[in-house]
Order: sequence, then C-alpha cells, then structure tokens
Amino acid sequence: MLDILLQVADDPNLEVKLDRIGVKAFTQDLINGGTESSAVTTEWTLAEIMKKPEIFDKATEELDRVIGRERWVQENDIDNLPFINAIVKETMRLHPVAPLLVPRLAREDIQIAGYDIPKGTRVLVNASAIGRDPSIWDKPKEFCPERFIGKSVDVKGHDFELLPFGAGRRICPGYPVGLKVIQTSVANLLHGFKWKLPNNMTAKDLNMEEIFGLSIPRKVPLVAVLEPRLPSELYSL
Repeated sequence: MLDILLQVADDPNLEVKLDRIGVKAFTQDLINGGTESSAVTTEWTLAEIMKKPEIFDKATEELDRVIGRERWVQENDIDNLPFINAIVKETMRLHPVAPLLVPRLAREDIQIAGYDIPKGTRVLVNASAIGRDPSIWDKPKEFCPERFIGKSVDVKGHDFELLPFGAGRRICPGYPVGLKVIQTSVANLLHGFKWKLPNNMTAKDLNMEEIFGLSIPRKVPLVAVLEPRLPSELYSL
C-alpha cells in the first residue's frame, strides 16, 4: 500500500491532491491506530482472564488439545480455536478500544427509533453503550466468552450488537490485520505462559478502572508474574 501511495503522490491528475507529507501523515495514522488499539485490547483481555482463572484453564485446554505443547500458535490455527475467538470477541464487547465510532453525517432528513434527525446532523455511534446494553446482552457487565460459543455474532460489521471496528463503508480499514494480530497475540500469550497476580494479590484486588478518551485503556497498567508452559527451546530467539 505504501508503494502505491508513493507512486500516486504529487500526481497532478488526482481529484484529491496527495503529496509526500500527506503520505507520511497517513502512514503515521495507520501505525499509531494499529499499535495502540491492539495493545489496549490485548491488555484488557489478559486482565479479564486473570480475574477469572477458570477462563485461563479452559483456554489452555483448547490450546493444548488443538496445538499441542511442541510449537507456537500460527495465524492459520485461529479458525480452529473457537474459545480463543470467543475471548477476543467478549473483550471487544466489554472494552471496545474506540467507545465512539467514526462520526457519520446524515445526508437527508430521517427518523430513527422515534427520533427526528435533520439533514446535516453529525451522528455518533456509542459502541461501548451497545456492548453493555442489558436489552441485548445477558449480564452485560460480566466477562463471559461462553456467550459467543455456537453463535454467529461476529466483529466484522454485519452484527450491529457488536461493532468494535464499525460497519459499512467507514469500517476500520485495518480490521482484518488488527483482528488477526490480536487473536494470534492473545493465543500465544496464553499458550506460552501461565499468568498470575503478583505479591499475593487476589482477583478482587485487580484494578479494572478505565481512562476515557479516544480509546479506553486501563487506568492502572497490568502487572503479572509469568511462568513458561512450553519446552524451554521454544523460547530461544
């Protein structure tokens, strides 16, 4: 993609002008958006699992059964790990990295759910509120990956009750890569290590407060003690 952007930069025939400074800014947005969102989602996933160790046990049982303990998880393994996928979906439901989706603009007067929305109104979709709506989700404040097992609800913008990446033409353009990165990272972090709380902390002591902003990271960074689960040779660089 970067090669294509550089090829068209400074093209006088473009309807929307693009120069090399624009290419640099666009690339920086892609990198910043992808790294922070993936890191925040992964950290929330691990925090929720450390709060409920039975989920870790269930996840590692699936990993040991499907992957074994002689190798790491690969990207092409993800489709065979339904519980890992469910864990990621549940994190994205409860802790969407972007609480408010990219704004829309009403192109015409419209009425939605009894509300009159005039043409030109800026519309914000509250993904965080949708993910915690008790009329949609049973026990919405509880972290329960099992709710997605056997269900067709996905994060790709087709199911409006779960919209971590948005939907339609303004869906996050990097969602296929971002989703795979998060799924593979979470799978390998759970497969490779046993996660424990430090200093005799209990699950009740784990701070789960959020910082509200463009993203919703943890207020207190996650601190954990890790123990290897796999043969030592797999950890060598």
